[in-house]
Amino acid sequence: MTQENRVELLAPAGNLEKMKIALNYGADAVYGGTSTFSLRIRSGKEFDLESFAEGIEYAHERGKKVYCTVNSFPFNSQIKLYENHLAKMAELKPDALIVSSPGVVKIAHRVAPDIPIHLSTQANVMNAMDAEVYYDLGVKRIIVAREISLKDCEAIKSVIPDLELEAFVHGSMCFAYSGRCLISALQTGRVPNRGSCANDCRFPYEIYAHNPESGTTFRLDEEEEVGTYIMNAKDMNLASHVDEILASGVIDSLKIEGRTKSPYYAGVVTKAYRHAIDDYYAGDFEAGRYQRELNTTQNRGFTDAYLISRPFERNDTESHEFSIQYGTHQVAGLVGEDGLTWRCKDKTCVGDSVEIVLPVGASVELVDNEYGKIDEVAGQYWLTFKKIVTKEGKELECVHSGNLNALLLPAKLPGYTILRRKIDEALEKKGLTEASTPMKLEPKADG
Repeated sequence: MTQENRVELLAPAGNLEKMKIALNYGADAVYGGTSTFSLRIRSGKEFDLESFAEGIEYAHERGKKVYCTVNSFPFNSQIKLYENHLAKMAELKPDALIVSSPGVVKIAHRVAPDIPIHLSTQANVMNAMDAEVYYDLGVKRIIVAREISLKDCEAIKSVIPDLELEAFVHGSMCFAYSGRCLISALQTGRVPNRGSCANDCRFPYEIYAHNPESGTTFRLDEEEEVGTYIMNAKDMNLASHVDEILASGVIDSLKIEGRTKSPYYAGVVTKAYRHAIDDYYAGDFEAGRYQRELNTTQNRGFTDAYLISRPFERNDTESHEFSIQYGTHQVAGLVGEDGLTWRCKDKTCVGDSVEIVLPVGASVELVDNEYGKIDEVAGQYWLTFKKIVTKEGKELECVHSGNLNALLLPAKLPGYTILRRKIDEALEKKGLTEASTPMKLEPKADG
């Protein structure tokens, strides 16, 4: 299998730091953009033109790609603004523009003729007929609808073999068809297809029945052991099916959702899928390996969604009991880009030992000095703190997540190394239990 024929791993880039983390943890390409005309306004605000340009340069220096999201739907009054924004993005020389409508495809061709166009999943492409229309318009890649099946992807590829197909394999799912939801707009005025969804589907709801003739309204009792998160879709997790997807030969890019998620998510999820892909090509694929890492992240429960199973073939894609649950681990700290200091993400004290999670291909030196000890146990690296000292020399007994000081390490570590501990230990340090938190403690990895 040549490098050119290998599937691409595409990860989210919510800001410059998360972009760099995703790239260091194994992504071949990342996607993101500024808030203007993006479907992730909140994450887009963390990028301005200068930092996004810096991110593109950082990726290109490492032989990686950046796809620019300009994937909301413009009103008539915004068409000229949209055209100007596309021209600005084109000046940064991203590797593709992600757009959502035929009209914007035409604009992008006119103002950025040298930049490939990728069609957003918002366009709901489910079949070869629609795919061919966009292909004839000059679209190089289609990000297929989340509701599509692998067999339908095979059908599209058989008709248009030169059209690239990109498919989501991990991350948040929308309960509405390809994200075309109006609940947030109705309840809060925040329009999902304009990039400002309030995630109203994640809330618990009570259900009522009203008789207009009698004026009687009564609440419908919930089923025992089933909660009221009636629209709360579980998170997609197709890591166990990466071998099946790659064996089909019809998917060109595996995409991870999550521009608004944490740096830890960006690193760990990207690394898990990097290993799944590489292990498949090496003939050493083992699903449990990747699921163990994915279970460390916060999630709403997992489902393998629709690429492998049709929507009507399953009824377990909603999480009825909770909005979100803890993963098996909590981030304790994040090492800076220079590898010399770390910043606290969770209460850490002198004497604590934390697990070291390295970027893809990185190694670490074993040391034992006045600041701490780095050792290896059963193939995993651990850091034990003997001192917690700021760069300015202030010594601390404990440090909390609100402390933004750069803290010294006992030895240089690879940039963006993650430090983590098990969730029960993290909660205990804060005096919390499952009963005292709104989130579930024990992860339930369904699907």
